[in-house]
Amino acid sequence: MGHHHEIPVRYGEVDLQQVIFNAHYLAYLDDAMDHWMRSLDTNFETFGWDLMVKRAELEWDGPAGLGDVLEIDSSVARWGTTSFDITHRVHVGERAVLHALIVYVGIEPGTNRPVAAPDLIRRHLGEPGDS
Repeated sequence: MGHHHEIPVRYGEVDLQQVIFNAHYLAYLDDAMDHWMRSLDTNFETFGWDLMVKRAELEWDGPAGLGDVLEIDSSVARWGTTSFDITHRVHVGERAVLHALIVYVGIEPGTNRPVAAPDLIRRHLGEPGDS
């Protein structure tokens, strides 16, 4: 299954080295995940479930800069009881820019209380290897 998301790089996201400042990548990945969830329902939190980041591993493969369009391909790598892993592959065309593994924890909206993903959410995101 997976999800594809595109983000054009803006002037304010590029540093003096003419590449995207590294801190922006977590915001890009968050934007991709948010769009993926909202492609199911714009108010997916009404299903009694939300998510938060527990751990993020990012590894850069090459630079991207102003004028580039980042393509983010995301897919489920693992499902646990209340947590799950998403891999994100960021590229510009065929040129690899970054790959990341984000561990998310499902929570009850408005709390930090862990809760399993509803079946509808799990089906929407897919199973490992469904990319």
